[in-house]
Amino acid sequence: MTTRTLADLLADHVACGDAERTDLARAVRLLDTGDPWHRSAPVHFTASALIVHPPTRRVLLRWHERQRSWLHVGGHADPGETDPLDVALREAWEETGLGDLVPWPAAGLVHVAVVPVPASAVEPAHDHADLRFVLATATPEAARPEKPAAALRWLSFPEAREATTEENLRETLGRAERLLAATP
Repeated sequence: MTTRTLADLLADHVACGDAERTDLARAVRLLDTGDPWHRSAPVHFTASALIVHPPTRRVLLRWHERQRSWLHVGGHADPGETDPLDVALREAWEETGLGDLVPWPAAGLVHVAVVPVPASAVEPAHDHADLRFVLATATPEAARPEKPAAALRWLSFPEAREATTEENLRETLGRAERLLAATP
């Protein structure tokens, strides 16, 4: 995607509620900062996804050691990547090994959330303007963690809401659950 297409993706997204309207406006402002994906910036884009298995109405969560929480999959763009969906798909594949992931039920954004990231030994605290999608797999049993400390768990939506400590992820889970409920 080009920056213009990224601008279109954000322009086409309808924010739900005051928190997302604020986060979406903040994300749109990143388009004027040069490389909005560059991880050295105090606020930069990331792309992520909730992975669902529609037949069983389950969602896959990953243990994030740094955040000490069960979260969805996703992360930073690699150099030269600018398409948020491509970033989310690559990150999801790397973190789960699932090779059959597809945007579900469509390729649009599901949620835009600006989230704080604590400092680490190699980088200061910063914010991610996270562009979130829903991806589906037909082979949930094929999920494999990328490393032992990054466990994966298939959960019902109520179990997933209980497992995470992040309110913004609970919002994303609610949106994905509503999409599942709206499909046969």
